[in-house]
Amino acid sequence: MQTETLIQEETVCQGKRTPRGIFEKIPNSDVWWVRYHDSVGKLRREKAGTRGMAAKLYAKRKTEALQKKKLPETIRHKAILFRDLVEDAVTYAREHHQSTRERDYRADLLIELFGGEPADSITPQQIDRQLSRVAREREWAAASYNRFKAFVSLAYRLAIENDKMTVNPARLVRRRREDNGVIRWLTADEEKKLRAVIEADYPGELPAFDLGLHTGMRRSEQYRLAWERVDLLHRQITIPRSKHGGIRYVPLDNTALSALLALRKRGNGKGPVMVLAESGHGYEKGHALSTPKEWFVAAVAKAGIADFTWHCLRHTFASRLVMAGVDLRKVQELMGHKTIAMTCRYSHLAPQHLQDAVSKLDGWADSQKAILNRDSGNESDTKTDTGALVASQAPAGDVVEVTVQ
Repeated sequence: MQTETLIQEETVCQGKRTPRGIFEKIPNSDVWWVRYHDSVGKLRREKAGTRGMAAKLYAKRKTEALQKKKLPETIRHKAILFRDLVEDAVTYAREHHQSTRERDYRADLLIELFGGEPADSITPQQIDRQLSRVAREREWAAASYNRFKAFVSLAYRLAIENDKMTVNPARLVRRRREDNGVIRWLTADEEKKLRAVIEADYPGELPAFDLGLHTGMRRSEQYRLAWERVDLLHRQITIPRSKHGGIRYVPLDNTALSALLALRKRGNGKGPVMVLAESGHGYEKGHALSTPKEWFVAAVAKAGIADFTWHCLRHTFASRLVMAGVDLRKVQELMGHKTIAMTCRYSHLAPQHLQDAVSKLDGWADSQKAILNRDSGNESDTKTDTGALVASQAPAGDVVEVTVQ
């Protein structure tokens, strides 16, 4: 609980004299409040803004109290606490976002940090300061900081839409730069080791592994997949609502199709409603899985593969497509990326494509040398084998004269 520091008499505060009845609720926040008794003697506090604005408001309220004037109706409204905004955001997230959680994981921490504060008193500096402190203590990555900041912004945005707030302070808090440059994908040797462990310890889950590796579906898409969305005849899976809100279609190669046929055989060929039902290795047979953690984490550890999660199967899918020479636009569509920028993270995995591009510079340089030799009358310096190389590598439109001796 923060303590109010009220200066009752003129005192020196940060090198300046602070008038009576004016205070900073949060020290060094530069957000000033006034405290006064109204015309009926009731003690009131109001947020004013800057120090100068607070001085003017305090003088105005004291004059109104002496004149027995009633306060504006808006002053009498009960302050809306930040926790109220968070609860509204939790309800919204549950209804509109793809999540199996009953309550958003960010809500409780944000309520702990700001819950008892009037929502209109929270400043951008306060949001950044508190989230930065927790980020240091819990060793958050930049992405975690950004997710919590985004949820605060969502809470205020919804409040503005419902006429509860007029300003969103989180909009002025800078996002932290996320490092998405490292792409972790499964090498052929690692796949061999991991596949051997799955076949030995979790044979019933091998089709789920192949489905993830050969479709590139997000974990949530794969583990919420119902059979009514699977078209085996046309070799296609329909995702009715992808991460970005639209419908998308996932084509099936032979491996993915075989994996689905194997999954279909569970339950005497009838199968449950959900595609990924448990196969019976130590758990209640037939219950639907919502995550691969029940077996995948242990399999990866036993295979001795470091820093590899289920999401890395999606990276592997994209990486192998790019290395096979598939156009980035097609990879974007297969991955369901909203922008090509996300897909371009994999472009460095097509070394031959890039090598072919820069090799054209060799041909350009050699052709320029040949032209210079011709113009200077040094045709005799060009030998037979070098001339053949220049002629083969010269760009179209350049005329290269070669003297064969």
